[in-house]
Amino acid sequence: MTTTFPREPETIVPTEAEAEVARRTSRVLAARAEGAELRLHILDDGRDGETIALPPSAVRLLLDLLTEMGEGNPVTLVPARAELTTQQAADLLNVSRPYLVRLLDDGKIPSRKVGTHRRVLFRNLMAYRAASDADRRDALNQLARQAQDLDMGY
Repeated sequence: MTTTFPREPETIVPTEAEAEVARRTSRVLAARAEGAELRLHILDDGRDGETIALPPSAVRLLLDLLTEMGEGNPVTLVPARAELTTQQAADLLNVSRPYLVRLLDDGKIPSRKVGTHRRVLFRNLMAYRAASDADRRDALNQLARQAQDLDMGY
């Protein structure tokens, strides 16, 4: 099943106070998150506490989330199965919508039509971005090798 976002996924921009809490929490979590299931005891004002178990994969995601927030970075959670509009996909790639539509038309990113609108799977968008980033790194490495071979002082 896919999830279509009727609106932009919410991006959380941490305040400085939230970033500080995230930094402290991520340090504690990192010290205890060694690939095992983690149990958290949740205390709520005026109610009894409850212990919950988190699987290792959820602990890794939570640690990544807290680390990013601790650095003051905005974060957005998007399920890999999510379907995005062309505008949402363009925003995630930081490109214009017409450019993204050309990528879809050229078959560089798979998409499907829902009526007259296109939808792009988040995982396909991330695969394109990873491949594009790898191509960019390869090109930069090749330029650096050429500059060294030509003794250009780099």
